[in-house]
Amino acid sequence: MAEEAAASSAAVGEAAAAAGEGRMTMVVGVDESEHSYYALQWTLRHFFATAAGGQPPQYRLVVVNAKPTAASAVGLAGPGTRGAADVLPFVEADLKKSSMRVIEKARELCAQVSDALFEVLEGDARNVLCESVERHQAEMLVVGSHGYGAIKRAVLGSVSDYCSHHAHCTVMIVKKPKNKH
Repeated sequence: MAEEAAASSAAVGEAAAAAGEGRMTMVVGVDESEHSYYALQWTLRHFFATAAGGQPPQYRLVVVNAKPTAASAVGLAGPGTRGAADVLPFVEADLKKSSMRVIEKARELCAQVSDALFEVLEGDARNVLCESVERHQAEMLVVGSHGYGAIKRAVLGSVSDYCSHHAHCTVMIVKKPKNKH
């Protein structure tokens, strides 16, 4: 299944690369959080809105969702948990549905971008995003931020913090402003 998605993404990626020749590439990481959707919307507004005179966007857009492996999701219950193998297919199906919902919402948000590429890649989000930057030779990576403090970032392992140190491109971290009452 992952191989099919990878093969499909590779074929779509080649077509999009041909269509976007001469443009730089921007990778945007999305998940189910409102923070990632805000970052995608912010990116679309600032980099992909129709320019005066109908100029094409400067960037080719690649939207990436990292789907955790079922084993890693079940592994949270602890090693050697009896029956873990029995639940793996159900967990995998749920993770796949979740990723498809994320990509569908991203497609809706990106309706004005004619040649956007959408990928679901299996693995830890930090690694998936940095590998996507390399594979697409991206000049920019955009990720959302939950706005956690230092302690929560250290405990939870901030994707944006990791990418800012390990991605081989410019990393833009978009933080949703707090609502003002």
